[in-house]
Amino acid sequence: MQTSLTACKRIVVKVGSSLVTNQGAGLDLTALGNWARQIAALSASGHEVVLVSSGAIAEGMQRLGWTTRPTLIHELQAAAAVGQMGLVQAYESCFRQHQRHAAQVLLTHADLVDRERYLNARATLTTLLSLGVIPIINENDTVVTDEIKFGDNDTLGALVTNLIDADALVILTDQPGLYTADPRKDPTATLVTHAQAGDTHLEAMAGGAGSAIGRGGMLTKILAAKRAARSGAHTVIASGHERDVLLRLLQGESIGTLLVAPTLTLAARKQWLADHLQVTGSVVLDAGALAALRAGKSLLPIGITTVSGEFQRGAVIACLDEQGHDIARGLSNYSDSEARRIARHSSSDISDLLGYGGDAELIHRDNLVLL
Repeated sequence: MQTSLTACKRIVVKVGSSLVTNQGAGLDLTALGNWARQIAALSASGHEVVLVSSGAIAEGMQRLGWTTRPTLIHELQAAAAVGQMGLVQAYESCFRQHQRHAAQVLLTHADLVDRERYLNARATLTTLLSLGVIPIINENDTVVTDEIKFGDNDTLGALVTNLIDADALVILTDQPGLYTADPRKDPTATLVTHAQAGDTHLEAMAGGAGSAIGRGGMLTKILAAKRAARSGAHTVIASGHERDVLLRLLQGESIGTLLVAPTLTLAARKQWLADHLQVTGSVVLDAGALAALRAGKSLLPIGITTVSGEFQRGAVIACLDEQGHDIARGLSNYSDSEARRIARHSSSDISDLLGYGGDAELIHRDNLVLL
């Protein structure tokens, strides 16, 4: 198992709200300056670094005098709009001290669901990196709604990692890393220094949100590592309070928890399919269809027991098992109304059922990815 990030050139660094805002007390300019100094040094040595930074809502709350995170979406959007000004201004000032240009990039889930916008975002980011610019990415909280939110910037960090084919995702948090149990409750808990991303035992070790400011917790970081691993990226979860943590990680020092990606990675198109967090439709599969998918075969109509939602041909839909577990994503060859008519029928009956010919598969195996 790989034990360091020394061979990694392109890196995504994610920093959480509690670090950026010093637990909600306003922007921690000293911390931002330290990360800017380290990232500038890595950039000067030939590394390409993208920074995914939380903090806009927390900074907006501080500026507006709010002590409790609001629950209404328009209030969250207002806080983000106010806070984003201060966040970007602070980062720009910090990077300018090291003669580095920074660029603000705000993303929503819709930007990564639409294939054309996905490719445009990828082209913009890779161009910025080729120019030596440091992209600073955040979710566009000023316009998103609950239906299109990434949910947390750990997930956003993983999606960006896949988007630009980064070698590693470094998640900086206020905890030393992943422990075998919650160290606040279990004195026997020990730090997990190495593991394989996607190991189901890791999820059982993780807990919920660690602060009132941040939205994620260790579980979102474990799931982000699993998602990043699909494109072959390793993930480190480490404390942002560690001195020169980024420089030391890239020099090969073991800090925090390293979650190594398996050797096999998904093709770019299947990464894009897997990264659809929300879908407009789903189908439930019987045991035979589920076994066929796991054997690398296409999804046929006869294996579908239920069709839910509204979707058109070419839409990405979810494939669920009979217990409702999300097992796959794929591009549907049929709309929801067509799928309902051909479900539980043999492919040879499609022409008679619809009155016109169509594909034998509801989802072809080339357009399907297991989660």
